[in-house]
Amino acid sequence: MTDVNRRRFLQVAGGTAAGSLLSASIARAAEIPASRRTGTLRDIEHVVVLMQENRSFDHYFGTMRGVRGFGDPRPVSRPDGKPVWYQSNGVRDLLPFRPDADNLGLAFIQDLPHGWNDTHAAWNGGAYDKWVPAKGSTTMAYLTRDDIPFHYALADAFTVCDAYHCSFMGSTDPNRYYMWTGHTGNDGTGGGPVLGNDEKGYSWTTYPERLEKAGVSWKVYQDIGDGLDANGSWGWINDAYRGNYGDNSLLYFTAYQNAKPGDPLYDKARTGTNAKAGDGFFDVLKADVKAGKLPQVSWIVAPEAFCEHPNWPVNYGAWYIAQVLNALTANPEVWSKTALFITYDENDGFFDHIVPPYATADKSTVDTTGEIFAGSAKNPAGPYGLGQRVPMLVVSPWSKGGFVCSEVFDHTSIVRFMERRFGVHEPNISPWRRSVCGDLTSAFDFSRTDTKVPALPDTAGYLPPDNKRHPDYVPAVPANPSLPKQERGLRPARPLPYNLSVDAVAAADHLALSFANHGHAGATFHVTSAGAPTTYTVEAGRSLAGVVAVSGKYDVAVHGPNGFLRQFGGNGVGAEVTAVHDHDDVRLVLSNPGRTTVRLTVASAYGHCPRTTHVLRPGARVVETVDTRSGNNWYDITVTADNNTDFHRRLAGHVETGRAGTSDPGIATV
Repeated sequence: MTDVNRRRFLQVAGGTAAGSLLSASIARAAEIPASRRTGTLRDIEHVVVLMQENRSFDHYFGTMRGVRGFGDPRPVSRPDGKPVWYQSNGVRDLLPFRPDADNLGLAFIQDLPHGWNDTHAAWNGGAYDKWVPAKGSTTMAYLTRDDIPFHYALADAFTVCDAYHCSFMGSTDPNRYYMWTGHTGNDGTGGGPVLGNDEKGYSWTTYPERLEKAGVSWKVYQDIGDGLDANGSWGWINDAYRGNYGDNSLLYFTAYQNAKPGDPLYDKARTGTNAKAGDGFFDVLKADVKAGKLPQVSWIVAPEAFCEHPNWPVNYGAWYIAQVLNALTANPEVWSKTALFITYDENDGFFDHIVPPYATADKSTVDTTGEIFAGSAKNPAGPYGLGQRVPMLVVSPWSKGGFVCSEVFDHTSIVRFMERRFGVHEPNISPWRRSVCGDLTSAFDFSRTDTKVPALPDTAGYLPPDNKRHPDYVPAVPANPSLPKQERGLRPARPLPYNLSVDAVAAADHLALSFANHGHAGATFHVTSAGAPTTYTVEAGRSLAGVVAVSGKYDVAVHGPNGFLRQFGGNGVGAEVTAVHDHDDVRLVLSNPGRTTVRLTVASAYGHCPRTTHVLRPGARVVETVDTRSGNNWYDITVTADNNTDFHRRLAGHVETGRAGTSDPGIATV
């Protein structure tokens, strides 16, 4: 299967002996202080992107302390009212489960369907209830800290993003096109739109071409396999321990395919190490770092066996990531000016419980052109994205401390970070995506100087014991499933740009919704009711009206970013509640538009204040202010009425103050 034997592989891999402490890579990265010239984004001189393969956020980090994982106190519900954790196989509900394999981080867990059609089938128009029929039972499998300690250690030492989504509901190449070009040819030019791994050759402009024109240095670090041309399958070869697994998607663009030596597109994207001839995977990267020649922008592409794509073991990838960190920190002066983004192109078929933001054409204040596929004979209509959450680790001298950043991001956020830093605009990114997805700058704190070194795991034991492919491990589904336990405790959290409100007024046959965005970033709201789910997108500083048809008893939920929830239940016209954020407070206005007196009870799940009651005569209103400081500026408030058992209003979220805070105290408490 492979022409690199074990001893030779150790040389190719960098000469690492089995007993060495590769985890020292994290320690070294954490020890090196930032280069602080300006205390701003301009202190970053090198941006490095390592995009691995095919894992969802819950699949990796659902049990991690202080992120929105399995302990989420406000999950979306299926149309039948059950939380989306419950996914039916047609006979019974399955829940997320940890496979019972020994040494799960080194298990060859099976690959799952992850194309456009099956992903949209699982998403099911936003109902989000067909994951097992579309993907198989392994979709619900997850790993823990014991299985992948290196990934958890990176998150605990630096910053993890728990609202980072892949860009596209589907496979690898389109997601990587978003990362390298801002879209997947959505406008129909240059060979697009591309919905799968077709690799036919495309001609729209890539971001590296724009960097080149602007004089910003860049490079792709990869192994060439049997050659980075058509005869060498562009680096995608049968030997999984060499090459680039075809993950340098720039090579599917004709400008790169037609480039010759001496052309920057050839020299920077079609060259690399040659493991077959004896090079080490990291020789070129290490040499550039040590010589102070690391480009301003770099992308690193792993061989198949180390990219974490199922069925390849996760911890082969941990070993590879550790080696990347070793190379980048080999020159402390270079690392002190470097930001490394480690993410995953898509979620494979693995379940994630957060319904991704997606565009609905007539329910957005921002243009949704290029975000909705009209459908074809082979592919159903639907939104291009966002796709499911995938892990994103921000590793740099300015992102230390084990923070969580919960702003909504996707792969175009990486491009936008480069836009902000180097001033090179990418016109392919749609207006809707620019509104909803941040630019990753909120994951950094350029005022911090944290040099603490965490306790770290060793990755030396993750070197492959052989250079072979192995059969799939297909985990057995537990007979008596139960919801996984998430690690308890808080995590420091980055400040976010959100300040959102959604209010409702009930009429006999509908609920009138008012969406308002008082913050600095756009937001998409996911609305569920007895009818089909839908979304509303509201730009920063804008508002939008919506209507949900109701008949008698109703229960309408509105989910937004970072745990935001408004839930409206009732039966006919009754009392109403509006809420706005005000400094550290939530200001509630309780009103009674009805004809009879009503007693309203206000209760807080986070213990901000004692339970209070208000007696409102017809036409009366009262203001109650809830101070959120005792709950770290988080709140989860319910309002009920004594004369209508169906009436309830639930208001939950986080009051942003511009200061760093903590993760949601409600996570993992039930």
